[in-house]
Amino acid sequence: MPSGSRVPVLFIGHGSPMNAIETNDYTMAISAFARERLPRPRAILCVSAHWLTEGTWVTHMENPRTIHDFHGFPQELFGVRYPAPGDPRLAEEIHRRIRRPRIVLDDEMWGLDHGAWSVLRHMYPAADVPVLQMSVSITQPPSYHFEAGRALRELRDEGVLILASGNIVHNLRRLSWESAAAPFDWALEFDLWVKERLEARDFRALVEDATISEAGRLSIPTPDHWLPALYAMGAAAEGEPVEFIFEGVQNASISMRSFAFGADRFGRA
Repeated sequence: MPSGSRVPVLFIGHGSPMNAIETNDYTMAISAFARERLPRPRAILCVSAHWLTEGTWVTHMENPRTIHDFHGFPQELFGVRYPAPGDPRLAEEIHRRIRRPRIVLDDEMWGLDHGAWSVLRHMYPAADVPVLQMSVSITQPPSYHFEAGRALRELRDEGVLILASGNIVHNLRRLSWESAAAPFDWALEFDLWVKERLEARDFRALVEDATISEAGRLSIPTPDHWLPALYAMGAAAEGEPVEFIFEGVQNASISMRSFAFGADRFGRA
């Protein structure tokens, strides 16, 4: 990595846990992007839709456990382990330096859930980069999460890859079990609206107006999978262009849109 270069910030749509063990257009795209476009980071800080808490926490273990936070899937999926080391010193540094929001150290509550490892095992299959996971304070408004991302931005200049993991459109009540099912019109409408707002760097609209439309309300019936995207937007530096890593909808109602800010400094594929 060139001296003084800022590490990119990513939002990765993770979708079904089955993506962890499948090879498809999406998994090949995120794997190729990591292999061809990303510098090797000092550590990865993952904000996952699957760790919802009161307050904001960061893992503080030497060896975070692999959490299988789902049921009803094949046994093969439960056998997956992602044995990346943690980085307690970095967690302590984050806890000490970032005052708003207050970030609490977690020594035993969590580890790496599938929002983290289902993505990382494609992007960093050797599991040799330290990984921390940060929780989503679910009772806080969207502005809190955007500002939390902004507070984390400085870590990018120190080699920390911020990777937010969720889904732009995530409506399980409308889900089709056919992964290639035709997307709902409202899912495509909202996904395109988000793309256009990202390209325009209209973060205000994305923070404040996401659920004003019917398409937005159907796409975000609960905020958990949407909020991680706000961390990535908040951590984007002024003037950084957005780049779309993957575009598409799985299971009719889950957008797999994934994007990066700041990857242009490391060349284009």
